[in-house]
Amino acid sequence: MKLTQLAAAIATTATMTLGAVQVQAADVTLRFGHIWPAVAGTHKNIFQPWADQVQKESDGRIAVEIYPSGTLAKPPAQYDAVTNRIMDVTATVQGYSANRFPLTQVVELPGVVKTAVQGSCILQSLYDEGLIDSEYQDTHPLFFFTHGQGHLHSTDKLVKVPEDLEGMRIRRPTTVVGDMLSRLGAQPVGMPAPETYQSAQRGVINGIMFPWEGQLSFRLNELTPYHTEVGGLYSLSFIATMNKDVYNGLPDDLKQVIDRASGQAWAKIAGVNYDQSDEIGRQQAIDKGDEIYTVEGGAENPAWKPVLDEATESYLASLEEKGLPGREVYARALELSASCPTE
Repeated sequence: MKLTQLAAAIATTATMTLGAVQVQAADVTLRFGHIWPAVAGTHKNIFQPWADQVQKESDGRIAVEIYPSGTLAKPPAQYDAVTNRIMDVTATVQGYSANRFPLTQVVELPGVVKTAVQGSCILQSLYDEGLIDSEYQDTHPLFFFTHGQGHLHSTDKLVKVPEDLEGMRIRRPTTVVGDMLSRLGAQPVGMPAPETYQSAQRGVINGIMFPWEGQLSFRLNELTPYHTEVGGLYSLSFIATMNKDVYNGLPDDLKQVIDRASGQAWAKIAGVNYDQSDEIGRQQAIDKGDEIYTVEGGAENPAWKPVLDEATESYLASLEEKGLPGREVYARALELSASCPTE
């Protein structure tokens, strides 16, 4: 009799437990893939908090599974992976898809971005104002952001003037930055961020274009003891975006959860993280005893400015030739650069 009662109690408990699990199960599970390592501040301080907010505000009805380090798709394929629903959400670099987001990449041009907070405000505003939204009809953008100022980091010599770049094999993140490097005399080598460590270690490249955050996240300070800061040289654009059908398929209350995890508020969260990571990455290099050379006047320095102006004009002219309003977007980006907060 006792055994029968025990069995009944176990069965009842199991039924109750199963019922609780079913009640708590998420209505939707979002697979979120990105390029950064799980130890990077970008993952820990932007994407994980985003996932936590979405899960909390949906009362667990939306679950978010994060796949860092390009687990679900290689960096250049991540935007298409969301479009094709290999994953539901991604954060990636628009410039990894060459010529696909030409108006967006105006923010990469010299002198536009001073800090990541400011750059993220500029880029998000360009989208919100409808100046670049035509480039994102195939996904549902969540928020836009940029890193802070990008710099040159090298393995074997310190660069002080453009002539020092002659013949150097330098990793460029995008074709926009690559054109600028070519005009400065370097040999740009295209590759996504996760491939830079091994390439520098093997001597495939002897220079890297990265913000200090990238030096930190991808451990490049271990290999590049020489650093050249040309303030305002360039800054990359990023997007966190979602599969359009997945978003449209959500009930209205869950769409509102996603909407609250979008826009300028999250652009600023991303920008703040990047600026903080820049400080940490730079201090790491200082603590190692690395050489850091800061070009007086940055991109406005007479030794650098003519070539950088030439690169800017060439890019805007190429957009004009395609019938795109590149100069209009660039002019607005400069206006926003003056009005967006830098911290």
